[in-house]
Amino acid sequence: MRLRASVAGLLLALSLSACGGDGGSSTQTVAAAPTVTPTPTPTPTASTVNTATVTLDAGPAALNTGTDAYTAFNEPYVTVTICAPGSTTNCQTIDHVILDTGSVGLRIMQPALNASLLAALPTESDTASNPVGECYQYVNSYAFGSVRTADFSIVGEKVAGMPLQVIADTGVFASAPSSCSSGGGTAITTVKDFGANGIIGIGTTTTDCGSYCTVAGGSSGAIYYSCPTSGCSSVIARAANASAPFQQLPNPVAAFPADNNGTIITLPAVAQRGVASLTGTVIFGIGTQSDNTLTAANVLRLTSSGSGLGAGVLTATYKGKQLTQSFLDTGSNDYYFIDTSLNPCTETDLIAFYCPTTPTLLSPTLTGQNGTTVSGSFTLYSPLDVPNTSTVAPGLGVNPTLVTPPLPFANSFDFGIPFFFGRTVYTSIEGRNAGGVAGPYVAF
Repeated sequence: MRLRASVAGLLLALSLSACGGDGGSSTQTVAAAPTVTPTPTPTPTASTVNTATVTLDAGPAALNTGTDAYTAFNEPYVTVTICAPGSTTNCQTIDHVILDTGSVGLRIMQPALNASLLAALPTESDTASNPVGECYQYVNSYAFGSVRTADFSIVGEKVAGMPLQVIADTGVFASAPSSCSSGGGTAITTVKDFGANGIIGIGTTTTDCGSYCTVAGGSSGAIYYSCPTSGCSSVIARAANASAPFQQLPNPVAAFPADNNGTIITLPAVAQRGVASLTGTVIFGIGTQSDNTLTAANVLRLTSSGSGLGAGVLTATYKGKQLTQSFLDTGSNDYYFIDTSLNPCTETDLIAFYCPTTPTLLSPTLTGQNGTTVSGSFTLYSPLDVPNTSTVAPGLGVNPTLVTPPLPFANSFDFGIPFFFGRTVYTSIEGRNAGGVAGPYVAF
């Protein structure tokens, strides 16, 4: 039996999904709909290299150290490069950055950055010339750190002077404000806590907080702070621009000069017992180059950021119940849904998992805001059948009510990374035309 890593990564992977900033949280504060101006996708004069490798493996080396060592499980990673603004030499290529369709913004762990680059990344300043910090609240954890600017690139796609969050930064950012930590969950302070060197959120909104943060108050998902030498306590407003001048963390894809309307993720199918590693691709842009034409048979429109349900969700119907805050999320390492009729695991390390005695076909359906309904069926497997050598496996399910603390998924069915195995899945960005169809939508 394997999955100590999966259990160690269970809360982590859940924490990377359904965050309030992109509308997956059922507790998100409802605010007035932001004004979204559709941005035409520029046609590049020459093809941009827009395909990056996605790797699922045991994770960064830092996970496999110490008495609490573990390996990652069902985590999709990419490699990014950041440079000091304007520099071509003070740069760092950072591997094992989680590719997450369930959040927005680039966030890098401070321990993963070399000292010379970190020192050269300027902190964003507010109107009082104080450094800016951010709290990003995930489902059952939170990330606090500085907001800095860097020149960012992934394959041929580049953004100059883009804000990113440096999680667990030092100095004035060493202590999270009480209004951040009081949101609940555990603080993310190390690479081991995160299961990665960082995360690149490529969800359906253009910035990580949108209209919620354009007034001092923030949302359940993201809060920006003024951070004078006395500490970070005052919540401040930040503009929601997906291009310079930046204030909030943008969706890096939305900030690209081209190929900025969405992504296409393709991963191979995985057999029941899993594999040691898996390689796929993410293509940036939909309908912007010859390699990213929209060819999916099913296009399901998602909610926008003005919806009371939150952004980026659709309806899953499971055993007669309509779950209107459901979502597809590469940042969740399994399927998360409530079904008390399924056989639960009794092993202490697997207590939140379902352990069917035989492979069991489950048949949820997915319905978009446009009324399109398609099958989301999958075979549920037992984690007891996954060997220690596998860091990737399909069809595992988790009961979110048995996670400690319980997760707010009563109205959700979370189709995590296993849903993407054997599929090509398109995710388009709100307010952008993607392949002739207005976003936001998912298609497969």
